[in-house]
Amino acid sequence: MNIVKVTTKDTSEILAIYAPYVENTAISFEYEIPSLEEFASRIENISVKYPYIKAVDENGKILGYAYAGTFKGRSAYDWSVETTVYVKEDCKRMGIGKLLYDALEKSLKTIGILNMNACIAYPETEDEYLTMDSIYFHEKMGFQPVGIFHNSGYKYDRWYHMIWMEKMIGEHQSPQEAVRFGEWDIF
Repeated sequence: MNIVKVTTKDTSEILAIYAPYVENTAISFEYEIPSLEEFASRIENISVKYPYIKAVDENGKILGYAYAGTFKGRSAYDWSVETTVYVKEDCKRMGIGKLLYDALEKSLKTIGILNMNACIAYPETEDEYLTMDSIYFHEKMGFQPVGIFHNSGYKYDRWYHMIWMEKMIGEHQSPQEAVRFGEWDIF
């Protein structure tokens, strides 16, 4: 398995991985699957500044993807990102998410990112649409919970909480070196 950069040529295959999360789970709070054009635009816009990577097998088939995006739009937040990872449904629990997040973290460190943040749907009680798996995964990756937003997402005629988790990946200094947006690579 290799970790490589996502391009807009991957849009259809990446969207095929994401679509079941929209259609069948509360992991994504989107109600509708984005169009190919919308999804390609998301890939393009994110990749300009941040890592957007994929795990591919020996045949070049995409098994999962991860990316970082803007945490908040104000300049003081430049050193923080929001992270995302999705793995093909039939490839879960094979270590793909870990490989992707490890590569994502290394890439983010090289451009000067200090804080990785994850916003995760959180069920009060696990159900057929949402389990605690994403929270457990992030804990294993070294993330710590920092806050819960109660009843903040509504999908499938029920309310879900959101939990924010964070991982510090760099040294916070004063003065702080500027983030080198767009200079990311996979290491």
